[in-house]
Amino acid sequence: MGYLKHPANYDKFPTVNVQGRGETCRGWQDIAGKIVAALAGADGKCVVIDCYPGVDKAAIRQALSGVAELSAARWLDADDCYLRDSALDNRLADTLTDDRVFGVMSCARLSDYLLPEAVAALQHALSDDSETRIVIGTGAALLAQGDLLIYADYPRWQRQLDWRAGASNWLTVNPQEDILRKYKRGFFWEWRIADRHKRTLFDPLDFYLDTLSQPVTMVDNAAFHAGLDACLKTPFRLNPFFDPGVWGGKWMEEVCDLPPTAKNYAWCFDGVPEENSLTLRYNGTTLTMPAINLVLARPAGLLGERNYARFGAEFPIRFDFLDTMGGGNLSLQVHPSTDYIQQHFGMHYTQDESYYILDAGEDASVWLGFRTGVGKQQLVEAIEAAQQSGELAAEKYVNCFPVKKHDHVLIPAGTVHCSGKNAMILEISATPYIFTFKLWDWGRLGLDNKPRPVHLDHGRRVMLAERDTDWCREQLIHRVVPGEKAAGWRSERTGLHELEFIDTHRYWITQSAEIDTGGEFQMLNLVEGQQAVIESPDERFPPFPIHYAETVIIPAALGRYRIRCQQPQEIGIIVASVRQAGVA
Repeated sequence: MGYLKHPANYDKFPTVNVQGRGETCRGWQDIAGKIVAALAGADGKCVVIDCYPGVDKAAIRQALSGVAELSAARWLDADDCYLRDSALDNRLADTLTDDRVFGVMSCARLSDYLLPEAVAALQHALSDDSETRIVIGTGAALLAQGDLLIYADYPRWQRQLDWRAGASNWLTVNPQEDILRKYKRGFFWEWRIADRHKRTLFDPLDFYLDTLSQPVTMVDNAAFHAGLDACLKTPFRLNPFFDPGVWGGKWMEEVCDLPPTAKNYAWCFDGVPEENSLTLRYNGTTLTMPAINLVLARPAGLLGERNYARFGAEFPIRFDFLDTMGGGNLSLQVHPSTDYIQQHFGMHYTQDESYYILDAGEDASVWLGFRTGVGKQQLVEAIEAAQQSGELAAEKYVNCFPVKKHDHVLIPAGTVHCSGKNAMILEISATPYIFTFKLWDWGRLGLDNKPRPVHLDHGRRVMLAERDTDWCREQLIHRVVPGEKAAGWRSERTGLHELEFIDTHRYWITQSAEIDTGGEFQMLNLVEGQQAVIESPDERFPPFPIHYAETVIIPAALGRYRIRCQQPQEIGIIVASVRQAGVA
């Protein structure tokens, strides 16, 4: 331990302050009162509560039924109108495949799985307007035109925790199924169709409901959109989450001030809008929503017009931590080429990545590329033999390069790689993070005491043996190019490789430095120094503090911003953006 030179100051609960119009409600009594008031002038008194998969519908019903004005309401479940269980499994066979981890990205919509007879029965029940009717469930807005539309959302990280605890996927009963298969069903199908539907409701919704906050929180349409707009007017952070792993270390426990556990922390997602959540603060009332909502609802303002044109409503860069300080090697792995991921999994682009060495022990290393003279088949045969013997002399086949703090290792797709023990990695990569083909996992079991999945068959098709010792040393290891220099700061380009679409620049600052988004979003992390502040040269947003190891998103709409030291020592900032055509 003892990785920090100052007290831990990493903020695990960041928020975005929201100004502007809109109303907020806290607690079920307040929420029910708002619903009753909104129905007062309606003729039919029909409430539609559309839900993201995972929302506890029973809890909502119990809470609202306890209010006198809604106690006699007739409840109808939209989920009863879908294909489900084995019939749905058969329909999804090509999407989910037999693989434990990988499926094919679904392009379907919720309406593709509706049963016409069930829809007709529900709509017939709705035709009796002599009583208050409440339609609840995923896709409820497809089935009913209510007097009031509420959207109840659910974050993906909580969904994963639920699955681990025995919850089933949407429209099936699989509480005991392998968590990797549950996640696969969510990643490739459940979340895709739910996001497509959710995106259509952002404008027409009357209220947005967060059932996980305590107390539960609901905001009206104006407040919901004011929250999204607030994120485009300031730097902001996402809610980080931390997870243990078999190779996990001890660095994050100290630096991020986490409670000690028997299982070391391995991962932290601190800049992944597809997985992280976003907390908005409305004059003391907080509401948490999936950060993907901002990407889906405000793609141009967040990403910039050029990135939106290139990627659509998808956030293409992610920052995360991989902690092996006092832990073990990551699995030896490789990522697919863009062509391979398009043809086999329906993804638009692949997981090019890099390892920024945020901290390192004296024996820290990175496994990278083939040793010169080793052929692809030699490594494959050695791994196949190791799967039986439990032993692999990896150093005979794969380079093991020593690394130190602030090195930057570039890893274009097709390069065999992994971090060794005693390294703290800030992984800067393209977003399709699930597409890692593990080749060898050092004979370990997962935390569930099951063999961790290995995808040698996929890996052998995409690994590039020409990425050998000299090529990796010359092309991928800490290729720092000096940049601009002025009073109080200097910059340098640290990557990524020309085959990757991400660009990274590092700023060493003793006073302050101004940076321009150039109409593109940026992501940054304070990689050296206790803290700094991000300011607007024209006071467009309040000063934004950033602490050691925190990741911050800079929306494209911000334009210029300034990073200023707050203490008399040099700080280091790594800034990532999408490399634009014609820009060196």
